[in-house]
Amino acid sequence: MTFTDYDIRTAQRPLKDRYRADPATARVTLRATASDEGAPIACQLDLGHGALPSEAHVGVGGPGTAPCSGDLLLGSLAACAQITCQMVATAMGIPVERVGVVAEGDLDLRGTLGVARDVPIGFEDIRLRIDIVAPDATAEQLESLRAKTEQYCVVMQTLHKPPAVTTEWD
Repeated sequence: MTFTDYDIRTAQRPLKDRYRADPATARVTLRATASDEGAPIACQLDLGHGALPSEAHVGVGGPGTAPCSGDLLLGSLAACAQITCQMVATAMGIPVERVGVVAEGDLDLRGTLGVARDVPIGFEDIRLRIDIVAPDATAEQLESLRAKTEQYCVVMQTLHKPPAVTTEWD
């Protein structure tokens, strides 16, 4: 399926109409469940669409044979930006041949391992590079696509404006 083969406006119209008429129907809860794999360096993720293994990063003692949680965070950002950009381009009728996204993040593992208490735990910088092949798009269309992609990318907006995170221990 190409960008021009899918009528995103037709697919979204009944959803938007329903959400306008009954805003409560637009609220969803996504769930990810992790369970142990019998080793302190690995878990199995259930995202509701099949299982996915995850392991500690090799830099903190993991085997390096499955994505770590940082990989999954960056993967979520890349996937969200990719799909958002594709959907926005399609909805706006912008002639796009291909969209590629790379997400990279820098972290200092000394913080995670408690080696240096002054080193932050987590990503210090995240970079997102979106490569668009759209030879027939105008500069104005591409700027509008960039702005709307950044505006509507759920993961990007969540990282820019993080929600409160609560934890419960049972």
